[in-house]
Amino acid sequence: MEQPRPSGLRLALIAPAGIAMLLGLYAGLLLIGVPLPALTARLAEVHAPLLVFGFVGGLISLERAVALRAGWAYAAPVLLVLGALVTLTPAPRAVGPILVLLGMLVHLGQYLAIWRRQPMTATSVQALGVVAGAAAALVWCAGVSVAHLVPLLAAFLILTIAGERLELARVAIRGILPERLLFAVSLGLLVAALLALTAPAAAVPIAGALLLALVAWLVTYDIARVTVRRAGLPRYVAVCLLTGYGWLLVAGAGWLIGGPQTAGALYDATTHAVFLGFVMTMIMAHAPLILPAVLQLQIPYHPALYVPVGLLHLGLVVRLLVGDAWGVVAALPIGGAVSAAAIVLFAVTAATLAIRARRGAAVRPVPDEEPADVPA
Repeated sequence: MEQPRPSGLRLALIAPAGIAMLLGLYAGLLLIGVPLPALTARLAEVHAPLLVFGFVGGLISLERAVALRAGWAYAAPVLLVLGALVTLTPAPRAVGPILVLLGMLVHLGQYLAIWRRQPMTATSVQALGVVAGAAAALVWCAGVSVAHLVPLLAAFLILTIAGERLELARVAIRGILPERLLFAVSLGLLVAALLALTAPAAAVPIAGALLLALVAWLVTYDIARVTVRRAGLPRYVAVCLLTGYGWLLVAGAGWLIGGPQTAGALYDATTHAVFLGFVMTMIMAHAPLILPAVLQLQIPYHPALYVPVGLLHLGLVVRLLVGDAWGVVAALPIGGAVSAAAIVLFAVTAATLAIRARRGAAVRPVPDEEPADVPA
């Protein structure tokens, strides 16, 4: 059967998000000393906003817009990606952050619309994450440096993913207590991230303890513990999820023990344990099932998907354990370059599998798999 054609509008929104990803990775390599030419004067300072708002935020809000099937909802990914990219132009510095803030507010409106259709704890947890992201954008508009926004940016993406995992865990959870527990931990993490702006010495260790509690909840209730015993796509997804939770454990322990950091080895380790180890691994886990719904392009499972995942974690181990923990300065650019290459390789691998599937090439089938173990 012929696959449906990709939506031109959605492809037009995905492409700038991909550009934001590439520029964000390039900026990250500049920051860790890889000898590359600086494309713009502002590139290095907007490394995090390009990846968090322009790339990941753009993808998440696009998926929500597709699910809502409402024209206004597409304003969120447009504003987020546009705002992130505008920061690289000669436009006044406030323009990009303001556009991002507007995009986050529309993104929050997406969740309000979803709540009206189907009120669930999972939706509330994800909405708490958007509140954290909107707060980060608002403070960024006021000129606060991105390094001080890391707890809020982390809460934005962590709670979004945790809420999605709750949606799937509900089928196996007995009673309402686990849902209430996750909501309480999520609300606490949001409050701690907000307080980290004014009282970081107390708030960041609390946020770390709450991250550890969140990991404990995920490991206890996520169906990945079951699907990792299966084969094919379910196992691939589960392996990604469980390794991602491991990196989140590293970040939580670092926040709890090390307290607030805005520079140095511990800051680098905890920040990239969250955004590379956890968030990027979650994207690699969910892409084979989310992108078909968003772009109408099938990405069949293939063992080659494990290669970029393995490279991502290898780069993180070199960067965090050899570079940050042991103080081997040369390991930072090496590990960073390996992780960046892994992300690009994953995009190329996914695109190749999609093209092969579209041409009718024989890609290793996975019989009787149930792709419901990741969010649609």
